[in-house]
Amino acid sequence: MSSREAPVDLESFAAEVGTDGPVAVVGGRTHWEIGGQCPEGTHLVQAPAGVRGFDPADMTIRVGAGTPVEELDAALAEAGQRANLPLIPGATVGGVLAVGRDDLHALGRGRLRDALLETVYVSDDGQLVTAGGPTVKNVSGFDLCRLLVGSLGTLGLLGEVILRTWPRPAARQWLAGVGDPTELRRHLYRPSSILWDGQTVWVHLEGHEADVESEAELARSLGCKPEDGPPPLPAHRVPAGALDTGGFSGDYLVQIGAGVAYVAEPCLVPDPAPAVAALHRRLKAEFDPRGRLNPGRDPLAAV
Repeated sequence: MSSREAPVDLESFAAEVGTDGPVAVVGGRTHWEIGGQCPEGTHLVQAPAGVRGFDPADMTIRVGAGTPVEELDAALAEAGQRANLPLIPGATVGGVLAVGRDDLHALGRGRLRDALLETVYVSDDGQLVTAGGPTVKNVSGFDLCRLLVGSLGTLGLLGEVILRTWPRPAARQWLAGVGDPTELRRHLYRPSSILWDGQTVWVHLEGHEADVESEAELARSLGCKPEDGPPPLPAHRVPAGALDTGGFSGDYLVQIGAGVAYVAEPCLVPDPAPAVAALHRRLKAEFDPRGRLNPGRDPLAAV
């Protein structure tokens, strides 16, 4: 982590954040109420937007945190690449990183936090700080980039990021059937997603055409048939462990290998372990001792 001389728009962003008073970044408001609501009187700012640099051969892209994820995806598609960010209409790059929710393909593509290589953020005292570096193997010590993903902007306000990119797959296919998701995962090589509702299992394959067809043939031998896509997601996202707390009933969909489930009706979510809660309080005290960054938000409540 180090300070850096920043472009004018980032310096303007830091100046708008300022050094005093409660402040929050506004993105696309697609997940605005996750983790709690900012109190009235909070100063709202917007992060810089736009693609700043993209070298397809390097497989990294630099963008303003206020860039819509759909704009990012369109820029990468021209070079046959993608970033492992969920494509939520209207959402911004900084917003999805701050919320930190993996999409349905985390099993095969990896976690959202793995996509972030470097970020320039504004600290609680209004300073621009750089964390990480523009290469895949860039960390020797504390990996601050991963800490910022999912923090809801309570530790620093994202202004600019460098993301790792991946080739776009040549072929994709969803299949579904009645079966055991554990058995399907054991036999298939790196499916990008496996979903299960207690009876039916859905699997998504992607990669080279020959590889996808070979894996699809194996999935068919295990009772799956081609599907147009995944099932509709139930309304509420919870830790998969919430299904085991007792008293749960209703429809659900488990995202295998991601520790996440979607349920039709709200259910009781276990409280975080005391050690986890204490660690969150210590981090907040270190990074934002005055509590001015995204006040009212609690990452532990952002299931």
